[in-house]
Amino acid sequence: MKTVLFLLLAGLVTSAQGSADHAHGDTPQVMATDAPRRLPSGDVFLPKPTQRKLGIRTSQVATAEHARAFELNGRVVSDPNAGGRVQSTQAGRLLPGPRGLPGIGQRVVRGEVLGVIEPTIGAVERGSQAAQLADLRAQHDNAKKRLTRLEQLEGAVPQKDIDSARIDLVSLAARVAAVGGVLGSRELLRAPVAGVVSTAHAVAGQVVDARELLFEIVDPARLMVEALAYDDARAAAIASASIGAGESAIRLRFIGAGAQLRDQALPLMFRVEGEARLAVNQPVRVAVQTSTRFKVIAAPASALARNPANETIVWVHAGAETFAPRTVRVAPLDGARVAVLSGLKDGDRLVVDGVQLLNQVR
Repeated sequence: MKTVLFLLLAGLVTSAQGSADHAHGDTPQVMATDAPRRLPSGDVFLPKPTQRKLGIRTSQVATAEHARAFELNGRVVSDPNAGGRVQSTQAGRLLPGPRGLPGIGQRVVRGEVLGVIEPTIGAVERGSQAAQLADLRAQHDNAKKRLTRLEQLEGAVPQKDIDSARIDLVSLAARVAAVGGVLGSRELLRAPVAGVVSTAHAVAGQVVDARELLFEIVDPARLMVEALAYDDARAAAIASASIGAGESAIRLRFIGAGAQLRDQALPLMFRVEGEARLAVNQPVRVAVQTSTRFKVIAAPASALARNPANETIVWVHAGAETFAPRTVRVAPLDGARVAVLSGLKDGDRLVVDGVQLLNQVR
């Protein structure tokens, strides 16, 4: 009886372990079927729920007419008429203005006092100026007494002597005021233009030298872009220009070209149309459109990716849950889009959002 019971329990345990092993075996198989993965063909299988989590978004492409373009290296510069520097004209100690010392990003108006320079002079120089001031004040007192005496003798002394004494008194008063003002004068640092403080190198109590740069002010609504063209013919073919800013493009207006080469290149100047989130000295890629037009497929620059061979690719929605990589050849179009010269055809559904996440699926 005990032997039969033992065999029965052993059979139940074996059956339970087999069921557990079967259950554990099924789970990885189901997960492997539904998990995002790279297929042997190079395509990517991505279930619908995962597509929604990764924010995959597609757009249908078609051939259209666009302006031919080329790219130039450039940098953002400040408009010389809408930006300025605040420097001290003399050595001294920096003190805060009425609103304190401005910080980066603070808006200021033209003529606003940003700081005060209290001149610092040596003891010898200060003593010399004080002695000069005392001497001038003594001369002023003597001239005043002399004028009083002459005015009392008016009619007995020539009028020209009275007039000369009066002129000497006025001159000495002006000299006393000038020397006395230098001893106790303070320089007010005023904003030369209205705008935003872009750089600040000031701390209360800081001792500064003459011509030391303390603040730089920029008007964000009046920025410019300077680009370098190594081909003079390109500078003559500019119709419009732009730089990329995410999914949109910042329009530029061509101002003109320089008359002197810089590093064997011709400098070109553009004005940013409207206020944009750009910083002075920020490097940018300027997409310059010409008057020549051609038919091509335009794709967002965000749709481009790189494969392990460092080739430029895009991802095409090949099926409901399948995405196929396509090697493409592109050319500049504008700041936010590129011209796809090969690799796509009309009607393809191109992945425009979540490209980098999709490209990482292995």
